[in-house]
Amino acid sequence: MQDDKAGGVPIRTVKSFLSKIPSVITGADIVQWLMKNLIIEDQAIYLCKRTMQNKARLELADYEAENLARLQRAFARKWEFIFMQAEAQVKLDRKKDKTERKILDSQERAFWDVHRPVPGCVNTTEMDIRKCRRMKNPNKIKKSVYGVSEDSPTASPVHTPVQPARKPGKEDLLKKIIFLNAQLDRHCLKMSKVAESLISYAEQYLEYDPLLTPTEPSNPWISDDSTFWDLEASKEPGQQRVKRWGFSFDEMLKDPVGRDQFLKFLESEFSSENLRFWLAVEDVKKRPLQEVADRVQETWNEFLAPGAPSAINLDSHSYEKTSQNVKDPGRYTFEDAQEHIYKLMKSDSYTRFLRSSVYQELLQAKKKGKSLTGKRLTGLMQSS
Repeated sequence: MQDDKAGGVPIRTVKSFLSKIPSVITGADIVQWLMKNLIIEDQAIYLCKRTMQNKARLELADYEAENLARLQRAFARKWEFIFMQAEAQVKLDRKKDKTERKILDSQERAFWDVHRPVPGCVNTTEMDIRKCRRMKNPNKIKKSVYGVSEDSPTASPVHTPVQPARKPGKEDLLKKIIFLNAQLDRHCLKMSKVAESLISYAEQYLEYDPLLTPTEPSNPWISDDSTFWDLEASKEPGQQRVKRWGFSFDEMLKDPVGRDQFLKFLESEFSSENLRFWLAVEDVKKRPLQEVADRVQETWNEFLAPGAPSAINLDSHSYEKTSQNVKDPGRYTFEDAQEHIYKLMKSDSYTRFLRSSVYQELLQAKKKGKSLTGKRLTGLMQSS
């Protein structure tokens, strides 16, 4: 958008009363650029095709017919061109055999069902389906984490009978404004703080970016030498990998060797069930759908059922929620319990692991030991 030579948005100097504002772009220019480059009339072409394939728009649902009418108004000036594109696509489709036409039609419908779902359905491209699963009504915020309720900032805990629907009044609008202002205030960040955070992150990961820092022995992304990847996959981690475990809990969990070392540390503290539970839940999420129910029951029996051999410590809220979810098992049945255990390990066990002699000795050994890496490197190069 910033490249004028490649058809970007034009940047001008705007003259105002007794002043000039340099480097200004207008909203109209941005909209024109988006319409030109992002082909946002694709859904209009798709719905036009549907009307041509099914006379009298019998196949269009009500909300699709409304979308078509809205798009026709929005693209009034170029509607003839859109209609011609739809006709051309329909003619091409008719030349294909019946089976291929059915496959393409089902793929196209599936795409728009996901990206333009039926009104009232969750848009999975914009919302986290795992959070929606845990919420009875994903479109309503009962309580804000900032201490302000959208429905009523001073709501009483006493349950009141359901009242018939009414139009929002002045008080309702004021409450809505208070809620939105509270949300807005909490989400504002100074640009200096954002920039400071980004600079700190970039500096921390600078030596791990092969595009900015040369890798040893060579960069596999620009050469045919895969030795670097072999070292990264090795069960004997180098200094960089061990050091990276200390950046964050997630960095350590992503590395199989880091997880193994952390598990050994937890076993020495007799608390390995926390990590084993977390790994079991990750395994449930990756299982084929037909195996999910059995794995959910096995995980429940091992870690959460009364008298479980590897019982984990959950708060009452997470336990009750998980108990209800087990009755209708799915890939995210243990989401609340996993989140609780993750926070527990991150705030307690992980910090102790970084201070432990196990990690410090491993880190120091790798610092001394670039010799170890050198030996592995020499062996790999000789074998290749």
